Amino acid sequence: MDDIRKEILTCTKCPLYKGRKNAVPGEGTVNTNIMFIGEAPGENEDTKGIPFCGASGELLDQMLESISLKRKDIFITNIVKCRPPGNRDPAENEIHSCKNYLQRQINIISPKVICTLGRFSMNYFFPTFYISKVHGNIFNFESHKIIPMYHPAVALYNSNMKKILLSDFQILKQFI
Repeated sequence: MDDIRKEILTCTKCPLYKGRKNAVPGEGTVNTNIMFIGEAPGENEDTKGIPFCGASGELLDQMLESISLKRKDIFITNIVKCRPPGNRDPAENEIHSCKNYLQRQINIISPKVICTLGRFSMNYFFPTFYISKVHGNIFNFESHKIIPMYHPAVALYNSNMKKILLSDFQILKQFI
C-alpha cells in the first residue's frame, strides 16, 4: 500500500495534478472487512491530504459511530485521488487515470464489503444503477458485497437525508 501511496502522491496521469495541493491516496487499516469509496477530494481534503476531513467527514464519523466503528477500523479512499477544480464532478478521463490505483487498493485490502459513497463510486461498479433506487441494498460484485450509499454531503444540504444514511449504515452491522 505504501508503494501505491507514493505513486499517487507524485502522479501526473491527468491534468488534476496541476491544481492540487495534495493528492489524497486514502487512509485506514488494510486489515479490514469494510472499505469505503467516495468520489473525489474536496477543498479540505486537498489541503490536508486526508479523505473525508471536512463537514462530510464529520458526518461520516457520526455514521460510523452509530454502528460502533471508527475510522481506524476501515479503509477509506476515493475514485479520483486529486480534487477536481471547484469541486466539480470527476470527469471520465480522471476516473480512468486513477482506476489502477483504486483496483490495486481493493486487491490489497480484499474487503468483504465495499460501501460506495455517492453515484460516481457506485457507477464504478454498476454503471447503469441510480443511487436513489439502489442505496442501502447489498449487491454481489466479484468476491465483494457492494452497498451503495448516498454521499454524506447530501445530508448537509438536506437534513431529511441523515435518517436515510443512518438506516443504510445499519446494514453494515452484519459485517462487523
